[in-house]
This record gives sequence, structure tokens and C-alpha cells, in this order.
Amino acid sequence: MSTDLIQAIRAQSKLSISQAISLIENQREAGRTLLSNLFKYTGYAYRIGITGPPGAGKSSLTANLISAFRKEDKKVAVIAVDPTSPFSGGAVLGDRIRMTAHHSDPNVFIRSMATRGGQGGLALRTEEIGEIFDAAHFDIIIYETVGVGQIELDIIQAADSVMVVLVPESGDEVQMMKAGLMEIGNIFTINKADRPGSNKLMITLKNLLSTQTYDDAWKPEVIQTIATEETGTDELLECILSHQKYNQDKGIQKEKFDNRYQRRVNAFIAEEFHHKFWDETKKSLLQTELKKNQKDRMSPYVFTKKLLKK
Repeated sequence: MSTDLIQAIRAQSKLSISQAISLIENQREAGRTLLSNLFKYTGYAYRIGITGPPGAGKSSLTANLISAFRKEDKKVAVIAVDPTSPFSGGAVLGDRIRMTAHHSDPNVFIRSMATRGGQGGLALRTEEIGEIFDAAHFDIIIYETVGVGQIELDIIQAADSVMVVLVPESGDEVQMMKAGLMEIGNIFTINKADRPGSNKLMITLKNLLSTQTYDDAWKPEVIQTIATEETGTDELLECILSHQKYNQDKGIQKEKFDNRYQRRVNAFIAEEFHHKFWDETKKSLLQTELKKNQKDRMSPYVFTKKLLKK
């Protein structure tokens, strides 16, 4: 791997970072070699996950947070995870139309990614691209995930602070998915708080949170915002910084880093074993089984046991 590319990434060259991201997305071995060479420079960035239903204003809030962090002299990278286009395979929403006010800032990098089969709201390579930004001295990495109306549990593993964005109309939805919602969020933001029902939703959320047992754990906060007017951004930033300090003081930051490391090791092991397992003999056995009628096939369990003996 070229040392020039590594040095350029470390120098925060946007062109080199873009080249590195392309390697991660398109060339598995080259991308992994690059990540291996950059690994010793990682472990410093703070990762924020922003999720919520479509139309909640996640991108507008993200843009406001970029401005707030830049005032704190923090370098910010954003990975905006979009639905995959069924035609091109790329992101439906391009980064050119998102958060455009920050594109000329050399200390801000915004990248759109397509989910490409990721089931939990994050693209398959999102965390690896986060490592590129970490090595490039970005202080804050924001994951803005696809709002699919479901709980996006993988963002808990990828991010240090998770912000769930809701709108006043989300009240009934909260009741339906309250158990998962309470688990995923460190911060709840009621955006478009000038709409009817905002205060009611805030009361509902606070009541739900009050039923949880926290002991010495972080108690999630609820903040009202109007992203288009930048209302509530300062409170939101203060809450994020408070949660960051809590994570650091309680050793949670290191625990999250260790968990990510272990999870990636396990993922690579599983992928390598899966690749080696499916040799031509086993592929042929599977195709033979698939040609049989349903009633004549072995059960998946029995067939798996047979494959494992080969």
C-alpha cells in the first residue's frame, strides 16, 4: 500500500480520503490492507449516530450540529446512509444535495453511501469508512442512517452516542415500539417542535423513560428542536458533550472500542471460514439438493450436518 496515500489521508486530503473510501467499497483486499496500515492512527474520533423515521429532519439537524461543532473547532465527518437505488445500485440521495453549506469547509467531509443490503440502517462498509475518517484526524464522525421506520439496532454498536429524531406525529409509533426505542436512544430529539403535539410527545417520552431503571447509568434526555430555525441546537450539543464525558468517565468509551474490535475480528473470521467452506464439492451438493422436490429434500439441519462432515 502506498505510503503517499496514507500520508495524504493523515494530512486530511479530501481527494485521498475519497480514493480510500472507493477502495473500501470496491476492492476488498486492497481496502483491508489500507485499513490495517491506518489502524494505529485510529481510536480517537467520537462517533454519533442519528436515526429516526423518514421526514423527521435528520439531515437538517446534522447540518446544524456540523456548524455547532465547527464553532468548537472540531473537525467533522458525516456518513449519510441512503437507500440503494434499484437501478444504479448507488445512493438515492447524493451528498451534493445534503448539507451543502459545509462542502467548501476543508474541515468537514460529507459522504453519502448506499445501504447495499445492510439490514439495520447502516451500509455494510460504513464502520470501515469511519476508520478512514478517524485516521484522518476528524474529531467527530456522524452516522446519519436510513429512516426506515424500524429500530436500527446496529447503530448502537457503531456509535458512541445515539440520537433518535422524532416529530410530533410520532406519538402513536412510540407506543408501538417503545421497548426498542428506549434501548437505542441516548438522546431523544423532538424536531419540528412548533407543530401541534410536540409537548404531548415530550411528556409521553419522559413518562416512558421514567419507568426505566437507570441506577448509575446514563438517563436519556429529551430535547425539542426546530432544525429549520436552528432552535435547540445549543442544547443538543450540550447534551451530546455531556454524554461523551459520561462515557469517558465511566470507561464506556473504551468498552465500546473493545467491542467494535472484537466484533470485527469475529466478522472477518466468519467471512474467511464461509469463503473456504463453500468449495466446489459442497456447492455441487447444494445444487443437487435444490433440484429435488421439497418433500424429498433433507431438512436444512440434516443437510448442514452432512456438509460439515465433508
